[in-house]
Amino acid sequence: MARRALKLASWTSMALAASGFYLYSNKYLDLNDFGAVRVGRAVATTAVISYDYLTSLRSVPYGSEEYLQLRSKVHLRSARRLCELCCANRGTFIKVGQHLGALDYLLPEEYTRTLKVLHSQAPQSSMQEVRQVIREDLGKEIHDLFMSFDDTPLGAASLAQVHKAVLHDGRTVAVKVQHPKVQAQSSKDILLMEVPQIYWELSTKRVLLMEFVDGGQVNDRDYMERNKIDVNEISRHLGKMYSEMIFVNGFVHCDPHPGNVLVRKCPGTGKAEIVLLDHGLYQVLTEEFRLDYCHLWQSLIWTDMKSVKKYSQRLGAGDLYPLFTCMLTARSWDSVNRGIGQTPVTATERKTDSKQVNKQDSEIRNNAANYLPQISHLLNLVPRQMLLIFKTNDLLRGIEVALGTRASASSFLNMSRCCIKALAAHKKKNTRSFFRRTQISFSEAFNLWQINLHELVLRVKGLRLASWVLALLCWLLPAPH
Repeated sequence: MARRALKLASWTSMALAASGFYLYSNKYLDLNDFGAVRVGRAVATTAVISYDYLTSLRSVPYGSEEYLQLRSKVHLRSARRLCELCCANRGTFIKVGQHLGALDYLLPEEYTRTLKVLHSQAPQSSMQEVRQVIREDLGKEIHDLFMSFDDTPLGAASLAQVHKAVLHDGRTVAVKVQHPKVQAQSSKDILLMEVPQIYWELSTKRVLLMEFVDGGQVNDRDYMERNKIDVNEISRHLGKMYSEMIFVNGFVHCDPHPGNVLVRKCPGTGKAEIVLLDHGLYQVLTEEFRLDYCHLWQSLIWTDMKSVKKYSQRLGAGDLYPLFTCMLTARSWDSVNRGIGQTPVTATERKTDSKQVNKQDSEIRNNAANYLPQISHLLNLVPRQMLLIFKTNDLLRGIEVALGTRASASSFLNMSRCCIKALAAHKKKNTRSFFRRTQISFSEAFNLWQINLHELVLRVKGLRLASWVLALLCWLLPAPH
């Protein structure tokens, strides 16, 4: 009996092994379908990276030239391992890698340079898989639907990839095909803004045909210079657009990494415009959160530290509100106390901007490392929607760094304008009194007028015009609250 049982177990094992090999080799079985495999990869990669840092740098004097060179090599090895992990696990891991690749101001350059490839060159589905998805969803073969179809995708992201194609009637389209095994997600998030035209008659839950839009990535300064696009104008427009989304509409595109934001000159008018792509990650802010966030930024801009503490705590920061505001603004606590929106960038500061940025980046990285436990605790305290706001702020800040357009007083004042409009609209909505609504409108207009004058003062100050003009304007215009 024992011999028979052993023989049966042997044949069963061989059959299972052969079946597994057949399924795997014919792509019926994917190891990524097993959570244990994905988690195991992540744990193993983390362990290898940690071991590399601990052993490679242990015997070298800290801060020495040899230490710096060796640390750069460890950074690069670790970044490549992290990139390989993201490519192997795909999905959410790609999104995390994309986010890390955009944090130029925070992470070492070896990491951001290595992980930037995930913005537009994420792992691709094969043409066999693309044909299968189109056949299953549209019921036709590619050659029946298109006059031509580029096999090489224009870009591959975490959830889908895009191919350029031409319909039989001559229209050029962008065909976005979801990677196999990615669960369909609802995307009712394009109601409040114009996105590329959708060809609904040829679209399904997993295949999306859109208007084809040319343009350069928003962090491609060379592209903008070649096409005579003002990088400062683009930076201002991008900041204003996201301020409107967050403070006024409470409906936010939360994935503005460079691969998802294009810049081009409008074919009709020749004016520069920003094109948002990939509307798969949005956050709808609750009314309470949106208003508290408006009040917080107003307090930060006008250096009302009592209100900064109040609204930071209302947003869940608790006693860690100084750290919270530093993370939100990417400024030191000392800078927050002095006022982040009160001083313009002078001509002298622009000349030494690269040195200032390098010094500030180094300080931020060191502080981030020193306060990592507190940062982790804070991220557990704040509402979940704040995490996506942090992500969005980080990506926008990364674009500013790439373009060399650091947040100026003007950009903070644009944010303040949006906050004023949002708070005034909320007050009007909650009153039926015509007199009260009129009063709110006048107050809104006056506050906006104050900001315009304050901005003029800052420009005059920045240009170093006659001191008596500045003194007169400062006397006429107290800082608005």
